[in-house]
Amino acid sequence: MTQTIERPRTSGPDSGLGGSWRVIVRNDSHNTFDHVAQTLARTIPGTSVDQGHQIAETIHRSGQAIVWSGQREPAEHYWEQLRSAGLTMAPLERD
Repeated sequence: MTQTIERPRTSGPDSGLGGSWRVIVRNDSHNTFDHVAQTLARTIPGTSVDQGHQIAETIHRSGQAIVWSGQREPAEHYWEQLRSAGLTMAPLERD
């Protein structure tokens, strides 16, 4: 007779694709406010150019800003699009 051994869970329910992930843009010296604002408006759903300018100001003042938070798969997609547009990105973070 074989015995089934149940192993303890090594990760929580927020592991994998679920959970909340943060997309963070960092300040740099080579992107203009307009480029950051337009890129955010083009990439992040529901973000207008005016909101993009407000976020760009936060990035400039604070050194970085969370521009989107949600599930991992779309977070990775937005992160890659922003990075490809030349924005300086922090690594994805779990919320």
